[in-house]
Amino acid sequence: MGKDVIIACDFNSKAEVIAFLEKFKDEKPFVKIGMELFYAEGPDIVRTIKGMGHKIFLDLKLHDIPNTVKKAMAVLSGLDVDMCNVHAAGTKGMMQAALEGLTRADGSRPLLIAVTQLTSTSEEVMQQELWIDKPIDETVMHYAKNTMEAGLDGVVCSPLEAGKVHAVCGEKFLTITPGVRFADGDVGDQKRVTTPAKAKELGSDYIVVGRPITQAADPVAAYRRCVEEFVG
Repeated sequence: MGKDVIIACDFNSKAEVIAFLEKFKDEKPFVKIGMELFYAEGPDIVRTIKGMGHKIFLDLKLHDIPNTVKKAMAVLSGLDVDMCNVHAAGTKGMMQAALEGLTRADGSRPLLIAVTQLTSTSEEVMQQELWIDKPIDETVMHYAKNTMEAGLDGVVCSPLEAGKVHAVCGEKFLTITPGVRFADGDVGDQKRVTTPAKAKELGSDYIVVGRPITQAADPVAAYRRCVEEFVG
């Protein structure tokens, strides 16, 4: 599977995201629809963007009892998204239920990945507030192994952890990595960040890039720079 850049379309209205995507005349970038846009516009925004020819990562991070997640995934499966996710903290049973709900009658399904620890979470916060009394690297690897054992396709993790995840779970197990910024850019509220070129070197399969592209003076040029640095 080839590497790709996913643009985080963190807008709060259909008008904003359509205006942004219409800037791309020659490319159809893979886009991430997160909670902000999905909750503002509902499932129709997925259908609209899909109709424009884009692949979609629907980033809703489901985390609930297995039966609820299974039923929710069955609904999302009908939206024809290309990737969706859950929280690995929801347990293997929940992740397996998500996979069951996502799988269509013909056996096809979107890619399903799990969030290990959010890139905004530091080791100190994880230990002091979440009471996970392990180093963050060990925690992420443990969650990644649980995800693989549940049958999912990969994890969301920091680019700094991508190579370690592949070492533990194999090269085919996907790493989807936010926390990517250009070397000359602002890190914002992310704690564990790196550049597109470094993410490639570290073994990321997909990088998720938001503000460095969406808030750039020339978003198309920023996207192309990202692709050039990450994909080559």
